Amino acid sequence: MRKRLVALAVVALAVSTVSAASHRLLSRIAAPGDYGWDYASADTEGRRLYVGHDREVVVIDLDTEKIVGTVAGGPDMHGAAVVREAGRGFVSESNPGSVLIFDLKTLAKIAEVTVGKDPNLIMVDHRTGRVFTADRGDQQVTAIDAKSGKVVGTIGPLGGRTEHGASDEKGHIFLNLQDKGLLLRIDAQALKVTDTWPVAPCGQPSAMDMDKEHDRVFIGCRSGLFAAVDATSGRVVATLPIGPGVDALEFDPSRKQIYVSGGGAGGSLSIFREDAPEAYSLVEKVVTEPGARTLALDHRTGRVYLPVATFGPAPASGRGRGPMMPGSFRVLVFGE
Repeated sequence: MRKRLVALAVVALAVSTVSAASHRLLSRIAAPGDYGWDYASADTEGRRLYVGHDREVVVIDLDTEKIVGTVAGGPDMHGAAVVREAGRGFVSESNPGSVLIFDLKTLAKIAEVTVGKDPNLIMVDHRTGRVFTADRGDQQVTAIDAKSGKVVGTIGPLGGRTEHGASDEKGHIFLNLQDKGLLLRIDAQALKVTDTWPVAPCGQPSAMDMDKEHDRVFIGCRSGLFAAVDATSGRVVATLPIGPGVDALEFDPSRKQIYVSGGGAGGSLSIFREDAPEAYSLVEKVVTEPGARTLALDHRTGRVYLPVATFGPAPASGRGRGPMMPGSFRVLVFGE
């Protein structure tokens, strides 16, 4: 009888632990503008959320969940990267291809730098003090000095559709070639590709982040997988299923958790735990909303922010989606 009670207590503890860790919708942050959106990024130290919203970047206070301003630009603003030590932010724009530089305090435009056509990725490598963007038009990577705002060099053409990237802060950046199923390792100082690795069974590698301490690249694959890759050898060490339509992934090193968002079907947020550098497990899979494909993570609170809007019925032809419902653009806030 005593053994049975102990066993029941262990089960109850496990259930309560899972329940306590469950992510749920906490709030919705409404933002004006009946037009598209792309990437979101959270500046945890500066307590701001940056949401690419086509014609501008919407800036939201992470603590009050109020809009504090916008970074004007466009059209087709994708994402923002913050370099706090330089007091600047950088936004990738497809107009047809530039990076807008803005002041972090005033949100005012400082300059605009021409890069390759249709830049998507925007990221920072703090070791070199460079901002990197990768474009899908000219299929190249452009490196910009964060302090001067000047282009210091390019890499390419790379011969494939560039997607997301990450830095190990040890001298390398990593970049997906989505249509080729490849992961590139690039020397961030010399600006040259040093390694090219296939990542099968990860098809159409898209979203990316890194565990820098353990040299692991995490990839969200459009084929419906999460993949962990050894950043020193290119070996795929683990894969797990995720929802369809992935377009963003972030790793939280303090919690040892990977967050993957997909906007396909009903929308999903998959959360994985890094049990060891070669062992990963699903913590939970949360239903979000259709189209909530990108995310940003506040590393202080563990809250996840997903931009989304509501669309009307699809056209009779069955091609494409219906019109955006007026006033429906918002950011979903999920947390424990």
